[in-house]
Amino acid sequence: MAVRLPSTPSPHFGASTVSLADGLIGETANPAIRVAKPRRLASTRRALPDRQLAQIVQIAATTGNDPALDCLLLRLHIETACRRGGALALRRCDLDVAQCLVRLWEKGETVRWQPVSPTLMRHLLAHADERRAQDPNDQVLRYHNGNPLTTRRYDHLWQRLSKRLPWVAAQQISTHWLRHTTLTWVERNFSYAVARAYAGHTGKSDAGTTTTYVRAQVEEVAAALATPRAATTQPPCGCRLPGDPEHRFWRGRPIPVPPAGTDLAHIRKQMLTRPWDLPHDVCHWVINKVGEQYITN
Repeated sequence: MAVRLPSTPSPHFGASTVSLADGLIGETANPAIRVAKPRRLASTRRALPDRQLAQIVQIAATTGNDPALDCLLLRLHIETACRRGGALALRRCDLDVAQCLVRLWEKGETVRWQPVSPTLMRHLLAHADERRAQDPNDQVLRYHNGNPLTTRRYDHLWQRLSKRLPWVAAQQISTHWLRHTTLTWVERNFSYAVARAYAGHTGKSDAGTTTTYVRAQVEEVAAALATPRAATTQPPCGCRLPGDPEHRFWRGRPIPVPPAGTDLAHIRKQMLTRPWDLPHDVCHWVINKVGEQYITN
């Protein structure tokens, strides 16, 4: 019978690991390998709607003892989708002003150059100059007194937001939600490949990590539910929906106009209702002529 791993590991687990590392016991004699790992629960983080994101920025900009710093923090995370560690590790020498790039040092010792807008670059430089970050190795983000920023600023920011926005406290919104928000927007408007690069996922083991950030949201599911069924049309051969990249005839392109003399309105009506009743010669033209054209393209 499998043994469940307790929520608070027993000292015996640590002792087994140390003994294994010191060569006191062999791999097969390690009792910890027979313990089943607990199932990892799915994250509740998701992309924030524009309305909620605007509320967060507004409260940060109008409350607290350093709203300029808080707004710069939020802009940096929203624009680059960086993690807290990447923002705190940002140094003066990591700002490539000429190309509008910032070098992010993040978890797993990963390093990447991330494009930013000229506006954000200008404010980062002004912030560094104003708060005496002049040396190339000086941390860019700093308090009013010039001391380097720490994670406590993030804690205070979200505590303040939680007091004024009940849904922030209820859902335990944090800085990492901004990363989900940006990456979801990038994936929806560009592609999965762009979102993966935007997130800094470059390793082979990261291939599926990006999907954690770009999952479909409740609002998108509701929009799909509200879409009339007639808006989804079936192709004449009764296969997949037009626009499906796996469909070997349509290739995601509009259905072409039939040859002259064909009743296009009648064909379109039948494609929406009973595509299997289309005349044989029309089906033959669509499947062969259109298929040949789109396969070669």
